[in-house]
Amino acid sequence: MNGLRALVVSLVIACTAVVCPAAQPATAAVAPSWSALPVPPAAPDAWVSDLAARGAGEAWATGSEPTAEGRRPLLYRGDGAAWSRDTTFPGADGRGYLGTVQFVGDEVWILRGLEGPAEILRRSAGGSWSTIPVPQELWWYQGFTAVPGAAWVTGEDSTGMKLLHYDGSGWTDQAVPDGVLSLMGITARTATDAWAWANSATGGGDIVLHWNGKAWRDAKVPLPPSSSVHQMLLEPGGRVTISGRHSLGDGAGYRTFVMTGDGRTWRTTYPVLPDNAYTENMARGPDGALWLPLISDRAFQSKYARIDGRRVSYSYGPERTNAIEVSPDVLARAGSSLLSFGTVEIYGSKPNLMSERLGG
Repeated sequence: MNGLRALVVSLVIACTAVVCPAAQPATAAVAPSWSALPVPPAAPDAWVSDLAARGAGEAWATGSEPTAEGRRPLLYRGDGAAWSRDTTFPGADGRGYLGTVQFVGDEVWILRGLEGPAEILRRSAGGSWSTIPVPQELWWYQGFTAVPGAAWVTGEDSTGMKLLHYDGSGWTDQAVPDGVLSLMGITARTATDAWAWANSATGGGDIVLHWNGKAWRDAKVPLPPSSSVHQMLLEPGGRVTISGRHSLGDGAGYRTFVMTGDGRTWRTTYPVLPDNAYTENMARGPDGALWLPLISDRAFQSKYARIDGRRVSYSYGPERTNAIEVSPDVLARAGSSLLSFGTVEIYGSKPNLMSERLGG
């Protein structure tokens, strides 16, 4: 009997060793790394304006390049593996620049700056282009956003601040609350849920405004004192993320802040970042963290900050031979990847375009 019991125990131990993977050494997970994506060259000293992606297979980057007649608009389309230059839009050979990119339903909308009044370029799902003229010329165009049924353009002219609203059929000049000096940026989730940040006429720092479909109101966001808002992200589930920095007073410098909330309650963190960090081009990555391009301390590699609450970590892009400055200007999530688009200056030449991808 004891011999039979010993035989059964031996068989159980042998079977467990064969079928149980825990008995084998564990394989460590490999963290994703940055890789370079090919970008067709533009004229040297090109400028980058914006980057937006809709899933892994469609991304758009905008900017301008110099010519003998002035600056010419630049438009690139990415398919997840490489970039190609798009010259099919109206006025591709003319003067001006391309700015903010927005996805409106199955269309792509892009603000185009011209010497006269600006215009909005619209690309249909079938690839055809049309334009929506902005009704008046502004000295400069501070912000643009578009959603189904609405678009806004902000800026200033000789009469002061302008907030132009397009409802699908025409334009109106919208009023903002008293105490607003100038609008610095704008974004929207729907035609009745838009947000903007503005300089306060009292000089006490920026304020946040909200559009509810009827009027613009002070959203009463409890920003840190003497704050400058750099970015607002309207995220799924109603979350709003605001980033910027605020003055510590008495020559003590500035401190970066990140606020998250739902429009009623807010939580503020203060990630420790370099003094020269500017969060205008912050993006939410596929890993749920916030990502930010930084001025790199390595001439031949770009640098990125990953912000998760108060925790900050850093990563570097791929090494680029003979590079003296690698500058990712804008970031966007593209499916399970994070995309950057910017410029790289190789020794002996002026900056040209570059792109990098994390993961994917």
